[in-house]
Amino acid sequence: MDLTTIIGIIAGIAALIGGFLWEGGDAGGLLQGAAALIVFGGTAAAVVISFPASRLKKLPQAVATVFIPARTDNEQLIEDVVNMSMHARRAGVLALEPQAVSHDNAFLREGLQQVVDGTDRDIIRQILELEMGKTEQEYEQYAKIFDSAGGYAPTMGIIGTVMGLIQVLSSLNEPTGLGASIAVAFTATLYGVASANLIFLPLASKIRARAELEIQTMEMLVEGILSIQNGENPQLVRRKLETFVTGQDNGYDNGPASMKEE
Repeated sequence: MDLTTIIGIIAGIAALIGGFLWEGGDAGGLLQGAAALIVFGGTAAAVVISFPASRLKKLPQAVATVFIPARTDNEQLIEDVVNMSMHARRAGVLALEPQAVSHDNAFLREGLQQVVDGTDRDIIRQILELEMGKTEQEYEQYAKIFDSAGGYAPTMGIIGTVMGLIQVLSSLNEPTGLGASIAVAFTATLYGVASANLIFLPLASKIRARAELEIQTMEMLVEGILSIQNGENPQLVRRKLETFVTGQDNGYDNGPASMKEE
């Protein structure tokens, strides 16, 4: 479970509620079922309309990408590639066939299999870059779902507020309750703006950040695979791969289902 995402959302909501209470507000005034229904129900409906069913089926994967990241150990991947490089120099690339079948990382397995099969270097790079593009596209599809929700939520909040004000204006014969009614109406705007900027848009940004890190790892593996094919010195291979992880956090997820470790 990614605690930073959870802590960030909780801290943001706590800051909003805390500031409201600090100004003398009543926490119960923020709980408006009708406003929540309009904003979150309307946002969900708009998202469903915006995307085909095939894309919406990926929503659980998108949520999992944010909250339940699988961890990639780049340092271990470097050690594996260096060891494979030494083994290939001693026994030839055909000796890597067992790793091409059994290694945990699906992307590395794919590249090793191409090396074992004797595929041309340029074709190997092309195949792996296509896989990288596919992975990046899947991440972007995940992020766009949350981007869409972040765009619709504030608008639904305004719609909820307008609907509330219509109700207020229809009750002008009871002026004593106008203040409270207007406050309730504007709760919908609060829900829409807050959910967009504390939940939906940050989640889209988190997915794109994970995609960037995943692509960096895949780029590292491409260089490692091609270095193995070229028979480069293992220590040179290590130095080359370590440039990809300098200052990088290794605790991020492996990526969409097509490229996750199997």
